[in-house]
Amino acid sequence: MARAYIDTIGMYVPPGVVTNQDLEKLMDTSNEWILERSGIQERHHVDGESTTEIGLKAAEAALAKAGMTADDVEYIIFSTIANDYLVPGGGAIMTKHLGIPGTPALDIRMACSGYLYGLQVAKALIESEAYNNILLITAEVQSVALDMTTAGRDTAVLFGDGAAATILKSTDEDRGVLTVVTHSDGRYAEDLMLRSPSTHDKPFLSYENVDKGHGRPVMNGRNVFKHAITKFPAVIMEALEAANIEKKDVKLVVPHQANLRITEAVAQRLELEPYKVVYSNIHKYGNTTSASIPIALYEAMAEGKVNRGDIVVVAAFGAGFTWGASVIRW
Repeated sequence: MARAYIDTIGMYVPPGVVTNQDLEKLMDTSNEWILERSGIQERHHVDGESTTEIGLKAAEAALAKAGMTADDVEYIIFSTIANDYLVPGGGAIMTKHLGIPGTPALDIRMACSGYLYGLQVAKALIESEAYNNILLITAEVQSVALDMTTAGRDTAVLFGDGAAATILKSTDEDRGVLTVVTHSDGRYAEDLMLRSPSTHDKPFLSYENVDKGHGRPVMNGRNVFKHAITKFPAVIMEALEAANIEKKDVKLVVPHQANLRITEAVAQRLELEPYKVVYSNIHKYGNTTSASIPIALYEAMAEGKVNRGDIVVVAAFGAGFTWGASVIRW
């Protein structure tokens, strides 16, 4: 039976670093306030780069690391909530950037859970033996939509820009993505959203909606936190049960990097040692949405925290609400 395994991950973050001290000059906030509530010290913001452009840099890094060329790519999955254009999606544009016209490309818009949904689709495509490799690109440019004033402080301090590219391949060995479970609940869509442009509105675009701030992300932080700290541990245990893996056998948990306080709460509920078993790099990048898990995986691998045969769990929760978890035998 064909199995899908993660062969290589490449990552890219733009060079522009925005520290908490930089934000103090733009809004009524402080380094201490941001650290206490999120654990974030700095984040990267683009300077003229688009979502697919940073996705390309991550993809090129992954391909070079894997000893592949773009012509070797059989299928692209592109995850973002910040497309270059409203239409078309970034997947097709990546075939232009990579110079591989005609390659099938699928877009995913599942916000912070995009990597989990991408893994689920890639796993199914490889296990069906339709494809031997998948290029899963997760790229997010959030900074251009943020309100960098006191009015937008609650979201502006959290988000960063970044991209990762994961190459999944087929193997007949007993390794790879063992299981992926995903969920969604649209009852809470308005608790974390960017409302406009919207088909609710006619005209589609208007100065009135811009003036209302509908083109900026908004978040009910209290409700997001409440749901995240319950959904995260529940879906992790669900994925472990589906894979027939016991919690004690997990080498590393890599959650979506949304907020250090959420990560700590999840570790406590799962009775895990947060600085030993649960990986976090949110202090360097902030919340990079669907790119956060593979960026964290990339760094965990570079630090020697992930080795062949290890059981690794990745999990996410985000807008929608959407959430999911995957168990991987490295």
